[in-house]
Amino acid sequence: MTTAQTYFTEEELLADHAIAEPLVVAGVRCHGGFDDQGRYVSPRTKNRWPAIEAWEEQRRSQFSTPLLDVPLDTWPENFPNVAQSKLLLRAGAPEPIISSLTRIGTVEGFGGMLRLLPVPDAHRAFDEDVSGTAVDHIGRGLFEAHARDESGFGGLAGHDRMWFVARDVAFEHPVTEDQTAAMLRRMGIDTRPKSPEEVGRVRRLAEEQRILPEDIDFTLEMVAGRMIGLLLIEISAFHGFQWAEEVLGDVDLVAGDGDAATLVSYIRRDETPHVAWLRTALSEMRDRTWVGSGGRHHAGTDMIGRLWDRALRDSLLLRRRDNLQFAMGEITEALSGRADADDLVEELLSLGSVVRAADGTLADSPGTTPLR
Repeated sequence: MTTAQTYFTEEELLADHAIAEPLVVAGVRCHGGFDDQGRYVSPRTKNRWPAIEAWEEQRRSQFSTPLLDVPLDTWPENFPNVAQSKLLLRAGAPEPIISSLTRIGTVEGFGGMLRLLPVPDAHRAFDEDVSGTAVDHIGRGLFEAHARDESGFGGLAGHDRMWFVARDVAFEHPVTEDQTAAMLRRMGIDTRPKSPEEVGRVRRLAEEQRILPEDIDFTLEMVAGRMIGLLLIEISAFHGFQWAEEVLGDVDLVAGDGDAATLVSYIRRDETPHVAWLRTALSEMRDRTWVGSGGRHHAGTDMIGRLWDRALRDSLLLRRRDNLQFAMGEITEALSGRADADDLVEELLSLGSVVRAADGTLADSPGTTPLR
């Protein structure tokens, strides 16, 4: 059993380190900052990191089970990948890269909705005690800290605006707000505030598609499923970080003297505690016995396993397919009207693992998308 502190107030989990210098990029004050040694310090990690480490040490001592994990190579490479992106830049077609950065920033902003999720009563949901665990702190700082990191707080830019700043630095303010809105519509991303009726419809659809036993609290199923989906997004995003840092760090192809790539590296560092707390909390849920409304017991390995398998399948198959088609649409649009368009597309495809399927759509070549 750990001797470290495992109980934290929300104020403690939201606390920042003291910083000597704020992070300001292109006139935008971002969260985080630099210590007196000039090292970047992520926001809200003064107590959050020690808490995550203590919770995980406690979980290992109680259950002796491995931490939930999905290897990064489970996901295929970014499309367009680094070589393909640089080909487009050299060809004078930066729009697909600009579109990708805009999409990433927009999706990051949705992380702010975490604070709106209902939080189940974990003390009733599990047979074993959850006091002093990550699960016990989901609604007492963890969701809020995660939301603030992604969508900003108190006038400080979070990851959504930071990705837009990186885009604007690298490509010298390439799009207007109207163009950004049009881009998001093409992606099928709806940023409108949802009415109560729309929220109700989404919940009813989720209830119709639930996969856990009916006696399990639906709020618990919904939150656990959302956390799994978020974890998979966070893990797969590290491919995006690698891609962005390499592309935006090429000072011969983009503006900003590498500042955009450096900013992305700070975002990547901020995301690390997100992956860590989600893995620990979900592992805690998996290790425990779930209790249904009538007192029936369910193995956590089964409950998390069902949700995990569905989320992993959807992430690797459905979301990947849609993303490939959209990305190719942006590439085709950027090259529209050019005499060398077909040659550029063929050269681009030769630089990666994405191929044309028999029906003309894009797909990963066999063996490049392991599903485990």
